[in-house]
Amino acid sequence: MKGSDFIRTVANRYASQLQLCYPQTLASFSLAKTIHSHMITFGFHPRGHLLNRLIDVYGKSSKTIYAHHLFDQIPEPDIASRTSLLLAYSLSGDVKTAQKMFEETPLSIRDSVFYNAMITGYSRNEDGGLARVVNKVMQCKQLHGLVLKTGTGFFTSVLNALVSVYVNCGLMFEARKLFDEIDTKDELSWTTIVTGYVRNDELDAARELVDGMSEKLAVAWNAMISGYVHCNRYDEAVDMFRNMYFMGIKIDEFAYTSVISCCANAGLFHLGKQVHCYVLRTEAKPTVDFSLPVNNALITLYCKCDKVDWARRIFDNMPVRDIVSWNAILSGYVNAGRIDEGRFFFSQMPERNHLTWNVMISGLAQNGFGEEGLKLFNQMKSEGFQPCDYAFAGAISSCSTLGALENGRQLHAQLVRLGLDSSLSAGNALITMYARCGVVEASNLLFLTMPYLDSVSWNAMIAALGQHGHGIQALELFEQMLEAGISPDRITFLTILSACSHAGLVKESRYYFNLMDRLYGITPGEDHYARLVDVLCRAGKFLEANDVISSMPFEPGAAVWEALLAGCRTHGNVDLGIQAAERLIELMPHHDGSYVLLSNMYATAGRWNDAANARKLMRDRGVRKEPGCSWVEVENKVHVFLVDDTVHPEVQAVYSYLNKLVPEMKRLGYVPDTKFVLHDIESDQKERVLSAHSEKLAVAFALMRLPRGATVRVFKNLRICGDCHNAFKFMSKVVGREIVVRDAKRFHHFRDSQCSCGDYW
Repeated sequence: MKGSDFIRTVANRYASQLQLCYPQTLASFSLAKTIHSHMITFGFHPRGHLLNRLIDVYGKSSKTIYAHHLFDQIPEPDIASRTSLLLAYSLSGDVKTAQKMFEETPLSIRDSVFYNAMITGYSRNEDGGLARVVNKVMQCKQLHGLVLKTGTGFFTSVLNALVSVYVNCGLMFEARKLFDEIDTKDELSWTTIVTGYVRNDELDAARELVDGMSEKLAVAWNAMISGYVHCNRYDEAVDMFRNMYFMGIKIDEFAYTSVISCCANAGLFHLGKQVHCYVLRTEAKPTVDFSLPVNNALITLYCKCDKVDWARRIFDNMPVRDIVSWNAILSGYVNAGRIDEGRFFFSQMPERNHLTWNVMISGLAQNGFGEEGLKLFNQMKSEGFQPCDYAFAGAISSCSTLGALENGRQLHAQLVRLGLDSSLSAGNALITMYARCGVVEASNLLFLTMPYLDSVSWNAMIAALGQHGHGIQALELFEQMLEAGISPDRITFLTILSACSHAGLVKESRYYFNLMDRLYGITPGEDHYARLVDVLCRAGKFLEANDVISSMPFEPGAAVWEALLAGCRTHGNVDLGIQAAERLIELMPHHDGSYVLLSNMYATAGRWNDAANARKLMRDRGVRKEPGCSWVEVENKVHVFLVDDTVHPEVQAVYSYLNKLVPEMKRLGYVPDTKFVLHDIESDQKERVLSAHSEKLAVAFALMRLPRGATVRVFKNLRICGDCHNAFKFMSKVVGREIVVRDAKRFHHFRDSQCSCGDYW
């Protein structure tokens, strides 16, 4: 037998023996190792397919060290050996080494089996995103290979299509490499690669190409402007538009809509108005294809710049409107708080889409029409629209407004069932909902388990902690936010200052107020000044509060005087309080709270004639006091109580229950504080008036109807009165239950004769 035939025979025998090593078990590895040892002992040097089989067996037996040792002995590893070793690392969980090997393997020898091995590695290690990327690369390479094999790779049109395939798969490196290889580039070649970079947010690479183009193509310039707007690079978008104008490049509807959107997003009202004027001057008879998108963009511009009536004129004069036009004007009215007009447009719309419903549901919730928002959410479903996460967020916000905890929990359950519970917008709404329904622990748990957090999430959780009196924890969370690399915005500082106010953190409030501008370049607005004044006045630091007001770079508005007035009432500073009330009435002559606070200030000081005059002035001006009301949810039904209520069907039972409860409270030390009865009547009548406050009635009803031991959660539209606050401390001790009250300012958790606010409210 010839030498070559003998070697072939031995090799085939070893190959047959190695075939017995499949499937892979510990015994298979031992057998493969024995066969390998036999080869070495008898001086047989395996090559080609034998080495590949050994590598494959070792790899699938999780013996990657053995497999790699054999692989290193191959001078020029083929695709089979590379695939076996790559799969070995993938199966062992060493995806990093597998990926390194994948990247080092030449594109020219990769086949579908090799790509699938890498995809398997990513999938087994729960990296589905990268698995899909590799799958895309494999498909693109197969298509590219087919083009080369058919000999059509010399046609620019074919190469343009192939560049487009790479772009659509997000493979910009491969797209650019192929683009550079095109000898004769046409307009489509340039447009495809530029728009590809823009769509993948690689704007600098796109700009480099545009600047290097010999022919200035409008499509490429439009893509650049659109990309800059999308990435909030507004200055560059405007500069690009100006350059188009000066270079004489044709400005079409795409360029106009992009730059108008830029002005809307950046608040560049005057520039947007100039663009509008230029359009009117240069486009005497625009086509519908031109005017429709441009007018839609203009409606959005004027709405975002608080010029809704201007937007309405454009809308009314449009010869043709589409769903975008209707949604834009609807959003304008709703965001401006003009809900009646928003309702009218919603009812008149010839068609509605998901955005229409989302805008209206969210708008109703944000403007205090929570019950109507929930009804509209249910109507949306009844009309065949499957709510998306944004619609759920609007409905959940409605529950926040109403304090409808059980409704909110049901919506949360629906989100989980539909697989929408990982939604950022819905998650943020849930944080606020649970907090505003008195269950801040649920807010915190949700915050800790959300897959992704943005600044809205952090702001919502900081606000939740602040509202519930956990000021120190709110500040600690703010520091964690900074450590997480999230930059605070003006809303963040509003929530921080509010948290300081509720917890009496005067020193901290000054520090964070000064930090806004000094470190983050955020100029304090009137609302920030009002929060700081509120902190100082609650602490009785009126001189310092007055200094803050004097230092404001603009005239103090209603929010500032209201904060000063509230502090004066708390500390009995009648003279300063009267000054603040008078300024407040000048600014808001039809706001009932100003007159009521002024009247209450006089009444507290025993100046009954002045109190009566304040209320007379209120009546003469046609201002009606908002009646105080409280509500509580029992058995999925909301029960509302008014002051001195006689309407609720169980109110007499509630009065009887209170009559039994109050003596037990008095035995523990409760004394009705009649100074909160702001009427000149006898003492025994004052005590009766106190017992009929709406929050007392709601709490008593809940204690009667809720299961024993259940937490009572009551909501009030106005600030809780001092006597009720004191009464609930004793009541919580008598009944041995937690009582939670949300008033117009904050939450109060009453447990065992104590309140979470520490009597600082």
